[in-house]
This record gives sequence, C-alpha cells and structure tokens, in this order.
Amino acid sequence: MNEAAYASEAAPAPERPILRLSGVVRRYPEGEGFLEILRGTDLTLWPGQAVALAAPSGAGKSTLLHIAGLLEKADGGEVEIDGRPTSGMNDSQRTALRRNQIGFVYQFHHLLPEFTALENVMTPQMIAGLSKDEARRRASQLLDYLGLAARGTHRQSQLSGGEQQRVAIARAVANAPSLLLADEPTGNLDPETADRVFNAMMALVRATGLAALIATHNLELAARMDRRLTLRNGLVVELQ
Repeated sequence: MNEAAYASEAAPAPERPILRLSGVVRRYPEGEGFLEILRGTDLTLWPGQAVALAAPSGAGKSTLLHIAGLLEKADGGEVEIDGRPTSGMNDSQRTALRRNQIGFVYQFHHLLPEFTALENVMTPQMIAGLSKDEARRRASQLLDYLGLAARGTHRQSQLSGGEQQRVAIARAVANAPSLLLADEPTGNLDPETADRVFNAMMALVRATGLAALIATHNLELAARMDRRLTLRNGLVVELQ
C-alpha cells in the first residue's frame, strides 16, 4: 500500500485534538440508587497518538470506549470528536459521525463469515457510499499494507486468529477515520501473534495520523504506546 496516499486521505488536521472528553459522567441504575462508573472524567487524544487504557476488569474501560465512540450517551459532560461537540446531536447525526470518523476493533474480530477478507473490508466503504470498484481498490491496499495480500479471497474459517484480527483492523480503518478505539484487540492471541497484530495497528497510526485509544491488560504492549492511562474511582489518571 502507498502510505503517503493513504495518509493524505486519512490524516486529520493536527492543530486540535481528535477526542476530548470533558467532565463525562456515566451511571447505571442499581437497586434504589445508581452505580456511578465515570465521575466527571476528562481525556484528550491528539492526532498520531497511540494511548493505552490499562485498568482492572470492572473499572469502566469498555464504558469509556463506548461513550468515546458514541455507542452510549453520557449522563453528563461533553464528548467532542475532531472539534465537534456531540451532546446535542440526534441519533442520525451520531451515527453519521461514528461511521465516518471512528473505527472500532474488538477482542473478537466479528468478521462476516460468509464474506471473504476483501469483502469484509469493502463492506463499510460501500455502506458509506463508495463505489464497488473504489472500495475494492482501497480494501486491497489495506490488506496488502497489513501483509494479507494473498489472503483477500479467504473467508474467516480459512484465516488464523492473527489474520482475522488484522482483517478486523483493516475494516476499522477502511473509511479513513480520525479516531480508532480498540477494546483488548490482542486479548485472544498468543504473545507472538499479539505482537504482530499490535505492530500492524501501530503502523497504521503512524502512517495515517490516527488517534488511537487501546484498552489492554497487556502491560508490555501498553509500555510501547505514547501514553498510558488508567481509571481510578471513575476518573482517568495518567501513568508515568
């Protein structure tokens, strides 16, 4: 894949943060009261940054990612994506922003099993309005860049775990988002494969100017990112 060409399509303007959470609150009903998961948390991500979110299970990592990705609405505070406040957006506006600006990678790849690797990466582009030919061209470039050029015609069952996850990464960035959110993307992989998948993800961040927030229990991988965060008492805390 031509890195410069893809970077020119994907790289956002560097003068403002890609993600800003300001005083975000999230609570869930519990008995007669509420369980407060996020208590006015703040977070800023800049273009080209890979940021680790390392916290114990139950601390609120997935909740924070869901709010940052506009999958859940905060009970208070503001979420800005590339300078755009989202608290006043309706569902259609949030969906459009999520489709065009945000890519998601999960612990489980969630590939469509009846589609080939190439078709899995083409699908979000065609949903976004690209022609089939253009979607195929871009999908081929991404798979090539991630070392999967020879696997484009293979279906999920014919791919290894690491290959499946790299296809999922290609699909997540197919629409050239400015923000990548990953929830334990290497959690189901052996150490060698996890390292390969992590390196592929980092290469895309560097090549395109993505801002990436990656929840992980893997402290070795977290140490290789630009910043390390955790959640304590519902607040984001920067680790040294």
